Amino acid sequence: MKIGIDLGGTKTEGILIDSAGKELKRERIKTEKNYNGSIKGILSIVKNFENSFGDVESIGIGMPGAISADTALIKNANSIWLNGKPLKKDLEKILNRKINLENDANCFALSEAVDGGGKGYKVVFGVIIGTGTGGGISIDKQVLRGVNRISGEWGHVTLPNRTDDEKKFVKKCYCGKDGCMETYVSGPGFANCFNLRFGKDYDSHQIIEGFKNNDTDCILALNLYVDHLARGLSLVCNILDPDVIVLGGGMSNIDFIYENINTALQKYVFTDNLHTKVVKNVHGDSSGVRGAAWLS
Repeated sequence: MKIGIDLGGTKTEGILIDSAGKELKRERIKTEKNYNGSIKGILSIVKNFENSFGDVESIGIGMPGAISADTALIKNANSIWLNGKPLKKDLEKILNRKINLENDANCFALSEAVDGGGKGYKVVFGVIIGTGTGGGISIDKQVLRGVNRISGEWGHVTLPNRTDDEKKFVKKCYCGKDGCMETYVSGPGFANCFNLRFGKDYDSHQIIEGFKNNDTDCILALNLYVDHLARGLSLVCNILDPDVIVLGGGMSNIDFIYENINTALQKYVFTDNLHTKVVKNVHGDSSGVRGAAWLS
C-alpha cells in the first residue's frame, strides 16, 4: 500500500492506494496556513489511514516549491509559510520513516505519465494552470528534478514577445519579476489581465460564464489566453520537445482551450509539423495526490 498526500495552499488531501493504483481510502482537510498546522494536518491523515489499514513503509508528499539541494530547506513555495523550513527532516523525525517529498507539479506529471493523459509516452510535460502556474517533467515514468530542483518551472519565464499592450494590462508577479507566465495564464492572472484591460472586477469563472453568453470582452480575453498559453508552451516544445503536454489545474477544465491550443501552438514552435499534442488530464484534481503516492 502507498500513501500519497497533496499539501496545497487551501486543502490537504490524502489517498491510500494499492500497488495496482486502486484507491482504498481518501481524506481531504483544510490546510492551516502555518508551518506547524500543515504538519499536524499531514499527521492526522497518515494516522487515520494507518489506523484503518495498518502501517505503510513510506509516504509520498506533493507540495508547492522544492527542496533546496544546498540547504535541504523548502524554497519557491507560494505557500510561503513553508519556505526556509526543513519539512522533509521534520516529518521523517515525527513519523519515524522515509518521506518522499516532491514538487506538486512533478507529482501531477508523474501521475498522468503512469496512467493518465500521458500514458504510453516517454517524455511527458505536466502543466498546472490553477491558482499558480507550474510544470513537471516525467521521463519513462520517473520525475526529472534537475540539479537546481527547478525542472519544468515554466511559470516563471517571461511571456515571449510581449507587446506594449500586454505589458500594460498585467500585474507584477509575486516572485518579484515582470511578465511571468503565471501572471497571464494562472486563474488569478487571467482575471487580473481581464480586469485591468476592461475596468471590471471579475474572477475567472465569471469570465468563462461571460464567454458562454457571447460577451465580446470575455471572448477576446479567452482568445488572448489561448495565445498566451501557446506562446509559453512553445518555449517548452523548443527546449524539451516532449511527446505530450498534459494540462491540469482549474483552468484546464475550459473546453475552448483544447479546441484551439494545438493549432495556436503550431504557429510558434520551431518545426515544420508539430507532433506534440496538448491534452487534458485524466485524473483531474486527484492527479497530484495520486502522483505523490507513486513516489513512495
